[in-house]
Amino acid sequence: MKATPRTAAVLACAGVVLVLSGCTRTTDADHAPATAGPTATTTVAPADAARTAGRYTRSGGAQEVYGIQQGTGPGGVPLLTVWTRDPDGSADTFDRLKVSVTGFLEREEGIRLNRGYLLDVFGPDGSLQHRLDARL
Repeated sequence: MKATPRTAAVLACAGVVLVLSGCTRTTDADHAPATAGPTATTTVAPADAARTAGRYTRSGGAQEVYGIQQGTGPGGVPLLTVWTRDPDGSADTFDRLKVSVTGFLEREEGIRLNRGYLLDVFGPDGSLQHRLDARL
């Protein structure tokens, strides 16, 4: 069977669409996970995280927080991990905690969040309550 000019044109267009659909521009950031943290952790915060949380609560922070750890996430932004005894995982509770912890870290600990940050909050049983990607 001989292909007509019209059939050849349709096949050529389909081939171009097929080839182009596989072409995208990607960067390492496109493949980076939102956070590098786990979805569960122990219920005991590391010693340095407990000390930071102690300074946080003494400065007026939420008494339920017993661990705050700062690491480095993808692209060099701060990766913040918070351990809390509060079982309330509601959005309102998280929003208050987020503002309180990040404000303390910037104001008292000198952590720069001007490029954004990643934040994981773990509840009293060690399960992930919230994961926030606030990178700019």
